[in-house]
Amino acid sequence: MALIDLTPDTPAYPLSLDAYLAGEAPNRLMALGNQVLLRQRSLALFCSVRCPGSLILKSHDLAQQLRQANVPVISSFHSPIEKECLTILLRGRNPLILCPARSLVGLQLRAEWRAPLEQGRLLLLSPFAPGQRRPNTAMARQRNRLVGALAGAIFIAYAAPGGKTEQLCRDFITWGKPVYTFQSETTAHLIELGIKPVEMEELVEGWAKVQATDGRG
Repeated sequence: MALIDLTPDTPAYPLSLDAYLAGEAPNRLMALGNQVLLRQRSLALFCSVRCPGSLILKSHDLAQQLRQANVPVISSFHSPIEKECLTILLRGRNPLILCPARSLVGLQLRAEWRAPLEQGRLLLLSPFAPGQRRPNTAMARQRNRLVGALAGAIFIAYAAPGGKTEQLCRDFITWGKPVYTFQSETTAHLIELGIKPVEMEELVEGWAKVQATDGRG
């Protein structure tokens, strides 16, 4: 399977990126896998590196429900909770978009990615040039904003107060994107920002309705 360059003049390039990223929209994306997944409305998943224990269990349960409902999910799948959610999601049939904070050139494909890639339900996507193989803070921020811009809605499992993920939340809210989190004492600071608390069943059922509407065209 070959790497493919997506530019604004290629059909698969998501032109909506410019609406959210404006001058920061990448003029080139590198893709490996099924580019058709970019046409689906995906749910972005974010979680800080450190996460309260009560929300770890909730995040696992959410991933299970998203898997059962075949909800398309986009994420860096980088933090520990995001990685655990990816492990759960890969066992299902969900369309998945994985965005690393580095170039796809020279990226070692994990064994568990190969079957989903061949099945057409996994897309690896990166805005970084071939020489950008060592992730840094600026690249992670650029990647995370790309994930948010591509998503139809965003779910924040947890964002540490004052951390980088919380700052991302502020960006997403200013974009007017639907942003959700768990109803919990540990997410009170996020709810104060304007993020909507939601029960897992409500989120998954709502997304099923969105997919049904999309399917009717």
